[in-house]
Amino acid sequence: MLDKTMTISGIVDRMRSGMTLGIAGWGGRRKPMAIIREMLRRDELKDLTIVAYGGADVGLLASAGKIKKLVFGFVSLDAIPLEAHFRKARQAGAFEILELDEGMLQLGLKAAASRVPFLPTRVGLGTDILTHAPEIKTITSPYADGETLVAMPALKLDMAIAHVNKADKLGNSWIYGPDPFFDEWFCRAATESYLSCEELVETSEFNDPAMAVKMPIERSLVAGVAEAAGGAHPSSCAPDYGIDVAHLKDYSKTAKEGFDGYLDSFVHGQDQDSYLKAVGGIEAVRKLPLPIF
Repeated sequence: MLDKTMTISGIVDRMRSGMTLGIAGWGGRRKPMAIIREMLRRDELKDLTIVAYGGADVGLLASAGKIKKLVFGFVSLDAIPLEAHFRKARQAGAFEILELDEGMLQLGLKAAASRVPFLPTRVGLGTDILTHAPEIKTITSPYADGETLVAMPALKLDMAIAHVNKADKLGNSWIYGPDPFFDEWFCRAATESYLSCEELVETSEFNDPAMAVKMPIERSLVAGVAEAAGGAHPSSCAPDYGIDVAHLKDYSKTAKEGFDGYLDSFVHGQDQDSYLKAVGGIEAVRKLPLPIF
């Protein structure tokens, strides 16, 4: 049977400069941050097109100068509404952007997953999205209504990365929290998808049919799985742990005070185990209260 287990470093080894990378998760929730931190350790990895409902993943990559173009619905830390590192880079014009309505981004992923060039929608009509993104065209319905619709182009990804609660060596995965959102669509829109997980388990753990609704990512889409307890920190991974608001406040300050100290403390010369020690240990992470929305 195919064994898809690998390391976080091994996942980043599969990345290349200039690729289009989809990052699953949602703002301050279930971001594959262990993978993002490993990306920051690779000076050679750059000129990326990032597609995301962004959080600290986008902020870190922006401040590290790795983004060539950002396609996004928002960039937020949830508890902190606007990601400070993203704002600094955006105001400096550090990268190209395609700013979309959240629904448009979802439809772009679904178009790529369906292997069609676009999907029609009313979303975006009457907004400045079409003014500032002339590459997005409209189309006239071929039916009797003749309605003008937005033709949301496919957002084809070279690779997608996501963080889940549990996974097995075959690529089956389980998202137990209330926030699966669009992770499966990132994976379906990508040529290859890789997962980090809180816990690598035996396949028998997924035998309960009731678990199926918490398993949105088809294993056939998954090229590799890496165990990384606390791998979403400082974002949340419900029900295992909540958002580390104190950490994110300190991180946000470094957008003004200087980023190098943060990298020295939490990124450079470290792996996931040493990162966890730097933030108080996995038990401290698992005591972080879950957010209430």
